[in-house]
Amino acid sequence: MKKTITAVAFLALLSTCAYAQVKDSVKVNTLDEVVVSDTKFALRQEKSGKVISQITAKDLEKKSGQNLATVLSQIAGVEINGNQSANGKNLGYYLRGGKNRQVLILIDGIPVTDASGISLEYDLRLLPVEQIEKIEVMKGAASTLYGTGAATGIISITLKKGSKKALQSNAYMSIGSNNTSDNHKYNGQDFNQGISVNGSLDKVSYFAGLNSTETKGMSQIAAPTASQTYEPDSFSRQNLIGKLGYKVSNQITLDFFGTYDHIKNNFDFAYDNTGNDDTPINTTSSKQFRVGCSPKFSYNHGELNINSSFVKVTRDYNEYNTYTTTTDYSVFNSRSIIVDAFNKYAFSKQFFVVIGTEFQFHDMATNSPYSALEREKTKFNMVDPYATVVYNSKFGLNINAGGRLNIHSEYGNHWVYNINPSYNFKTNFPLKVLASYSTAYITPSLYQLYSEYGNTNLTPEESSTVEAGFETELLKNKLKVNAVGFYRDETNSFGFFYDSTTFQSYYINLNGKNKAKGIESEVAVTINSKIQLKGNYTFTQVDKALDRLIPKHKANATLNYQATPRTFVDLSYQYFDARIDAFFDGNTYVTQQVKLASYQLLNTTAKYELIKNRMTIFGAVTNIFNTNFSENIGYATRGRNFKLGFNILF
Repeated sequence: MKKTITAVAFLALLSTCAYAQVKDSVKVNTLDEVVVSDTKFALRQEKSGKVISQITAKDLEKKSGQNLATVLSQIAGVEINGNQSANGKNLGYYLRGGKNRQVLILIDGIPVTDASGISLEYDLRLLPVEQIEKIEVMKGAASTLYGTGAATGIISITLKKGSKKALQSNAYMSIGSNNTSDNHKYNGQDFNQGISVNGSLDKVSYFAGLNSTETKGMSQIAAPTASQTYEPDSFSRQNLIGKLGYKVSNQITLDFFGTYDHIKNNFDFAYDNTGNDDTPINTTSSKQFRVGCSPKFSYNHGELNINSSFVKVTRDYNEYNTYTTTTDYSVFNSRSIIVDAFNKYAFSKQFFVVIGTEFQFHDMATNSPYSALEREKTKFNMVDPYATVVYNSKFGLNINAGGRLNIHSEYGNHWVYNINPSYNFKTNFPLKVLASYSTAYITPSLYQLYSEYGNTNLTPEESSTVEAGFETELLKNKLKVNAVGFYRDETNSFGFFYDSTTFQSYYINLNGKNKAKGIESEVAVTINSKIQLKGNYTFTQVDKALDRLIPKHKANATLNYQATPRTFVDLSYQYFDARIDAFFDGNTYVTQQVKLASYQLLNTTAKYELIKNRMTIFGAVTNIFNTNFSENIGYATRGRNFKLGFNILF
């Protein structure tokens, strides 16, 4: 409790100090920012009925050396569990108390997924942050616009594309340590490097990039005693991306893309805390191949977009079997086709309609010691027509409302809808109040239906969310504050059941309603042209059935200091409240719950522009006080670590 009070007090102190010290006239207007996630088209933030968190290209530049999971975990209402653990550790995505299956990931506006995964989720470990242009996070049910899987929010990632110059190149490299809190070998164990070429020639734009990451020196599982050590688990990643744009005319543009992402790492399980599973035999790899095309046609009063992609994912595992003392091999293959055609028509400057239809096809094939599944029997498709109406009045009222019909090959028809009013008060300072009611659904994954743990009697998970809040700017737009409260009901939530009598395990629908509620608040203060303070606080409370690895209280605070035009320093603080974890004990065959202690982290980054507009160098220190903490029971976390790097434009 004392640590919770400390975290909240720290944020309050930042806000109070900033309020007292604002002097310089620096205009920063959040409500003038443009967002896309709310309607799939560019819309001024003040006209949106949502508080949408944005991470711009400039924000990403200030976070040099951080991976995507760490960047996302600093947003209010977002927790990416595993971002402080070994690089190969699986990640958990939690938005507003929802888990991976309820969070939809978009890349360049297209949903991404692994159809053979447990929850139809995308693996964020595949994507290097250096290839990202910007990120939008919209929290709350978004199934009306984005379909199944968007029950608690979306993370929309925009990758980099060709610049306006004819030719521009970028090269970067970083080297860092990779230690736990009881290991002080600050030698190079974490390497990240890449290069890109991009530009525009007449009607053609292009972008090509290569990234490589290698990490070693740290075991995934934590040793139970200081005298015991486990073998280090390596992680490697290679990424290739190519994007090509062609402007056919002033009305028609064509954008093509292709990506290849490959990760490989050792893995260990911490289920019994004995280290029996600690072996270099345990290896896994994941290969993702994505191609697609996004044509756009602009016409008088409207715009037609078609986002299409084909995704193929292959995951394999070599795992040491402690019972047979042999190595088990498993391979999972999946294919997904997604086509989303949507049209915006503006009847006036205040009123427009978005109408679209999305098609999704997914299949999978697996071969493991426990089961073999063929594509012909393990597939489904969805066809979703949807419509959204947006009205922005001249006097301040904004309304966003819509509906979607999910036509599922296995589950028939299902409706979802939303109503999202907001109002901008015409006062001396911008003030927007907002409210919404949204329904959402999640269909079971192919794995949950057809795997060795599958249950074809599962029914879709349904939920409804109510939220209300405000967004404002004070002190001549130098103090920005927003706060949102939410309440969500879930029915037919997915769970996992182990029958101790028959020794069988399978997925089930949990009985009754499960609830989640919370508050998210953000504050940003520009003291002068050199100093900016940002902070956020999240309160999340969920029912016992959903309560795993979700901190009840979480806080982030950042001090940005532009010391000179070429020198930038930031200091960031994070507080994580106690969490409940659970693990299946392979010795007793009983699921046990453990309460993980709260912890606090302090990190810093410094950047210097060595050659103006050409070369930047940076240094970073994470977990400055070398705090020993746990993200997941039995798994290791990073202690104090250092990183150095550079970025060159030429």
